[in-house]
Amino acid sequence: MFVKYRWWRDAVIYQVYVRSFLDSTGDGIGDLAGVRNGLPYLKKLGIDGIWLSPFYPSPQHDHGYDVADYCDVDPVFGDLAEFDLLMTQARRLGIKVLLDIVPNHCSSEHPWFREALDSEPGSPARARFHFADGRGPDGSEPPNNWHAMFGGPAWTRITEADGRPGQWYLHMFTPEQPDWNWRTPEVAAEFERVLRFWLDRGVDGFRIDVAAGLYKHPELPDSDDPEADARTRDSVNPLAWNQPEVHDVWRRWRAICEEYAERDGRERLLVGEVSVPTAREHARYVRPDELHQAFFFDLLSAPWDADAFRKVVTEAIEDIAGTGSTVTWVLNNHDQVRTVTRYGEPAPEGSGLGPARARAAALLMLALPGAAYIYQGEELGLPEVVDLPDDVLTDPIFRRTGSRARIRDGCRVPLPWSGQASPFGFTSGVEGAKPWLPQPDYFAEYATDRALADTRSFWHLYRDGLQLRKQLPQLGEGTLRWLDTPPGVLAFVRGEGLVCAVNFGTAPTPAPVPGTPLLSSAPCEPGVLPGSTAAWWIADL
Repeated sequence: MFVKYRWWRDAVIYQVYVRSFLDSTGDGIGDLAGVRNGLPYLKKLGIDGIWLSPFYPSPQHDHGYDVADYCDVDPVFGDLAEFDLLMTQARRLGIKVLLDIVPNHCSSEHPWFREALDSEPGSPARARFHFADGRGPDGSEPPNNWHAMFGGPAWTRITEADGRPGQWYLHMFTPEQPDWNWRTPEVAAEFERVLRFWLDRGVDGFRIDVAAGLYKHPELPDSDDPEADARTRDSVNPLAWNQPEVHDVWRRWRAICEEYAERDGRERLLVGEVSVPTAREHARYVRPDELHQAFFFDLLSAPWDADAFRKVVTEAIEDIAGTGSTVTWVLNNHDQVRTVTRYGEPAPEGSGLGPARARAAALLMLALPGAAYIYQGEELGLPEVVDLPDDVLTDPIFRRTGSRARIRDGCRVPLPWSGQASPFGFTSGVEGAKPWLPQPDYFAEYATDRALADTRSFWHLYRDGLQLRKQLPQLGEGTLRWLDTPPGVLAFVRGEGLVCAVNFGTAPTPAPVPGTPLLSSAPCEPGVLPGSTAAWWIADL
């Protein structure tokens, strides 16, 4: 009988946005060989695994989240042979590998969608998607009033083979990303085949895009607030997201992972991108027979405020840990403004404080019970690039709305590795090579070679925190007990005697523990916790 080794319960996973990590060919786009070349750097940092953004064949309308073939590699990123080399190197270094899978929608270039366009209304090919007749006497109005998350109507009308205006199809993101119809059994069977394809190649699990999606209300009725998704850039429309049938999908996928674990003794991980209204609703996705984990975004979205952070942490532990899972903490990802910039707003209150607060938040997250995910560049303290010119922006949100509000290019600028000028070692030695998004000159201050050489850098803070997570039994999975603190300060005890405290204010405050901290986000005198600072102590409390 296989005895489960649940490595994922307190793992720290590093999110690799492949096209911006490291370019091995000089075309300005990161690739799988670049990821393989960067694995020793990640091993030195101390992470347990990596999550790779989509690298499948795609027209790249949404940088790979519009998948044309779920079982291959886009030539811009390499090929299956290169993927296998990456897996071999990761296994040699003891690094787990998670793939990003996109089951809510595909590319409009996917063969099944092309077949649907060439087929008749009501055909089995169209049943794989959400095709419907339009409203009005000539069918010229969309089937319902829903709006897409990236702006504009969630429906696009096609031209039929005979040239007449035809049916409409649903896309909750862009017209190039038609939504699958999971009420058609063939769709579920196809994704189970995809899972097995990659599991057979040795992957350790999957990050599931839009995991609260997949099923739509069967009647596709009008929404009381049709623009809610576009307004919030979130899965808010209750008719399009979080339908009860989605939980059956995760039960089937969990059973597949368990099957592979029984076969070879390696437990696979399913972690979902789950955006739902409450922690209690979130907890339903991580019941013992569903997803192993689901990102808890409330910490990421919380304002820099002690009471807000305490409320988020308390609710997560009470509702999610009660399922038998562990909380999956995250502060940054490829869709959000980086913490260094986010915590420095609004000015002037936060002016200049963003880096200090980001460092403190990192130590707080790494001290919490459960797992943590780090987005590439977070360990370098990279700020958001906010001054990209319009003509280089690639985010479909900008293309569809013309607005720069909440666009995501600024957190996706390629990493700086070395040197004083772009491409900062991101590309290979090809003369004149330019990254796919321009890097600002100030990225020289954040290059990895400088970060590794400076013991005061973000990189060393993360590395030291990750090392202590492995060394100290109090950290990782376990219990948390809050301590009484003055206003603006949070402090808690992990296990038997590790104390983490965070001063959310700007003025120093007495530390909850005497003596010099084991680790701190800024220099600390004994007995004092400076403003915008987090620290860890070993103490008998």
